[in-house]
Amino acid sequence: PQGSEKAKTFVHAFLKRSMPKMKDEAIQDMLTRKAVVLEHYPKKKTKQKRKKTKGFTAKQRRELRLFEIEPEQQRVCVFLPLHELWKQYIRDLCHGLKPDAQPHMIQGKLLKADLHGAIVTVTKSKCPSYVGITGIILQEFKHIFKIITKEDKLKVVPKLNNVFSLELDGFISYIYGSKFLLRASERSAKKFKLKGTIDL
Repeated sequence: PQGSEKAKTFVHAFLKRSMPKMKDEAIQDMLTRKAVVLEHYPKKKTKQKRKKTKGFTAKQRRELRLFEIEPEQQRVCVFLPLHELWKQYIRDLCHGLKPDAQPHMIQGKLLKADLHGAIVTVTKSKCPSYVGITGIILQEFKHIFKIITKEDKLKVVPKLNNVFSLELDGFISYIYGSKFLLRASERSAKKFKLKGTIDL
């Protein structure tokens, strides 16, 4: 019948379009079977390159004054809650500063701890004008500490040639600034030597 010829022509054309790599003889051979398995050729997906987000350069950060503390915010009472949070952070880090705690274990953890919010005092310095400065650390950079004093004065104290003391729950630790010339993020991954020459 005419209908069956149309159907046969349609099926042949459909198989030819669906399986372009197959020859006519092979398609004809497939039509003699009861089941036909169609091949699938997925389109190759082009991978889109992810664009890396660019941060600010050091010059842009300076121009935008991202790290500058406004004069009206330079008051020690504003940062006392930060100090309380820091004390709790250190207690949790050291599992409680108990009297029987081993000093070298606490010292090792303090070397890698974040010091933003800690109250420190300059105990020794090659520059006598720095000795006695006490306050809360507001910012730590590679070479300096920015400290707010009780007199609401923001002091920029270099780490080099200075020794800082830090007291918490009766435990006093000393920071030798010359051995501490790292950013806080770099310090957390550094392995400090337990013994070595100590110098201003």
